[in-house]
Amino acid sequence: MTAAPYRRVLLKLSGESFARPGERGISMDEVVHVAQQMVQAAASGVQLAIVIGGGNILRGASFTAGNSGVQEATAHYMGMLATMINGLALQDALESLGAQTRLMTAIRMDGVAEPYIRRRARRHLEKGRIVILAAGTGSPFVTTDTAAAQRALELETDILMKATRVDGVFSDDPEKNPHALLYRDLTYQQVREQNLRVMDATAISQCMEHAMPILVFNYRKEGNIERAVAGERIGTLVSAKVAP
Repeated sequence: MTAAPYRRVLLKLSGESFARPGERGISMDEVVHVAQQMVQAAASGVQLAIVIGGGNILRGASFTAGNSGVQEATAHYMGMLATMINGLALQDALESLGAQTRLMTAIRMDGVAEPYIRRRARRHLEKGRIVILAAGTGSPFVTTDTAAAQRALELETDILMKATRVDGVFSDDPEKNPHALLYRDLTYQQVREQNLRVMDATAISQCMEHAMPILVFNYRKEGNIERAVAGERIGTLVSAKVAP
C-alpha cells in the first residue's frame, strides 16, 4: 500500500454505524467490519483519531420529546454515556484485530478510559495508536459533529472525515429521492446557504473559520475508509473553494 497523503485524520463515525440497518443497539459484526477498515487505513501510516456518536443507543436531543421527566441537559449527558458504550465496543474490536488503541473521554471515567487531554492524545497518535474520543465535548447542548470539528482543530488534523451510509452530500435525501444530485465539491458557504445535510451549523462554522476540509463518504462500501485516507476522490469534499 502506498503511503497516505494525510499525516493525521479525524474520523467522525455515527452511532448508527454500530447497528444493522434499521435497527438499534450494537451489532459486533458491524463494529468489527468498520474496525477492519480502520486498521487497514492506519496501516498506511496515517495517525487516526475517531469521534464516535451514540444514536444507536440514545440520542440526547430527541430523548426529551414528550417526556417532561428528564431535563434536556440530563438527556444530553445520557447521550454522552452512550458514546462511551460504543467506544468500549470499538476499542475491543480494534484490539482483537491487533491494533493499539486508547479510549479517551471528555467526562472522567477513570475505571474504563483515560481523560481527554489534548497533548496526551497527540502523543498517542504520534506513537501509532488509534485514539477513540468519546463523550463529545463533555458539555450538553453540543453535538458529536461539533465535538468532531473541535477535536480536529485541537489535534491539528489534516482533514475531518465524516463516515455516512450514503455516498456523500446530495441535493436531497437520496434514500427518499432517487433523483437527488450528488455533489463532488462544495464550499462551506454553499453548505450553509443551501442548508445541506453535512454537519450541524456550529461544526461547519468552526471548520470554515479555520479552513478545516471535510470529506463526507460512504463507509458501508468495503475499503472506503482506506480509500479516503489514501486520498482517492470519493464522496464529497467541503473546503474553502471548489476544485476546478
